[in-house]
Amino acid sequence: MKFEKIFYVALSAFLVATFVLVSYIFPPYGSADNSITSVKKIYYADYISPANQALINLFNERYKGQIEVIGINLPFEKFSTNERKELLARYLRSKSDRIDIFAVDQIWVPRFARWGIPLDKFISKQQKSNLLDYAMKTSTYGGQIITLPLYIDIALMYYRKDLLQQLPDYKSIIQKLNHSITWEDFIFLGEKMKDKNPYFIFQGDDYEGLICIFEELMQSQGKSFMENGKVQLNTPEARKALQLLVDLVNKYKLSPANVTGFKEDPSYNYFLKNNGVFLRGWPAFYTGYKQEKKYNKLFKNIFRAPTPHFKDGKAVSIFGGWNLMISKYSNNIPESVKFLNFVTSEEAQKLLYEKGGFLPVNNLVYNDSAFLNKHKSLYFFKNLLKQGVHRPFLQSYTGISDVISFYLHAAIKKKISVSDALNEATKKINSGNFLLN
Repeated sequence: MKFEKIFYVALSAFLVATFVLVSYIFPPYGSADNSITSVKKIYYADYISPANQALINLFNERYKGQIEVIGINLPFEKFSTNERKELLARYLRSKSDRIDIFAVDQIWVPRFARWGIPLDKFISKQQKSNLLDYAMKTSTYGGQIITLPLYIDIALMYYRKDLLQQLPDYKSIIQKLNHSITWEDFIFLGEKMKDKNPYFIFQGDDYEGLICIFEELMQSQGKSFMENGKVQLNTPEARKALQLLVDLVNKYKLSPANVTGFKEDPSYNYFLKNNGVFLRGWPAFYTGYKQEKKYNKLFKNIFRAPTPHFKDGKAVSIFGGWNLMISKYSNNIPESVKFLNFVTSEEAQKLLYEKGGFLPVNNLVYNDSAFLNKHKSLYFFKNLLKQGVHRPFLQSYTGISDVISFYLHAAIKKKISVSDALNEATKKINSGNFLLN
């Protein structure tokens, strides 16, 4: 574990050096010397997907001769979420004005707030009212609006309709799925199907995605792993949540042992290539993989459903999403504000959804019946968002999350018992030392 930590620190340093090299010496789309032209060049660090680039292109065309947004691409294929977080944090500590706008995972906002400018005075009441409360909740810290949401995410479950149709009680199963099936019924169903196909694929690696599942299981029982600023892992709810994840792999064998090494993309690929029955995932799975020709026929039988919930609990789905922040070291704040205002507009949010499947953060999109009739999946997401829940919103969240995911992962791999995993995580967090030895 010590070697892995040393390697991770070295990797972070390398990533920062690479990032500086790319953004300074090889800036995309030409020179970074603003003195040569009257056009203000705005540097925006994010995963620049085709949808993001389409957004940038539209903005640049609209402000041609005045403002040019230049994307600094941090693709998920090369940078994990944690690597992006450390890369940006180390870069911002240098107090450089090279980056104007950067994207943050919504749970990073408390940690990155020190490097962003408050946006309250730049946002009208009307604009604020147009944005989803779910998304704006993660944009506010210390009583100020620090970010604006780019898109919102929410966990859901996918299923193979053609595989379920082979069961005699298919119709009743679908009805349960559409209203969030209970874990108890889900396991009972799995006992009948587990010998035919991989039953339930989820993300069980040691990372934030595992925390999302665990916290969702906690909040299904009306609890969180953090309450009143204190860790709450020595509870019946926490034990029940972790025990389920352990049992899905080891007792019921409804999830293959491979899930302990899965983040999103590996889990998606496994589900598709091995004819999985159920997959826990995010909206981007459907949009991203459906475009691949080899999966065209398969996706005709892949449908969406809410995630399961405990019988004595309630149906909930964990929120995700990414927000945009303006660096306090930027020399182009007015121009950066224009870009943030643009990307949260109804027009831009529709473009992001159509090009990339990113869930809109603007209420006007969900109130446009013509747009919803064109994109009927938004009806599903509009309802699902109502049962969304957030992870704890704390400055120290990422460190706490790293500790908990480490011990959850160890428990699922049967390296430690459920009780010991939760006890050890609690001790480590309460000690204030988040480094894992």
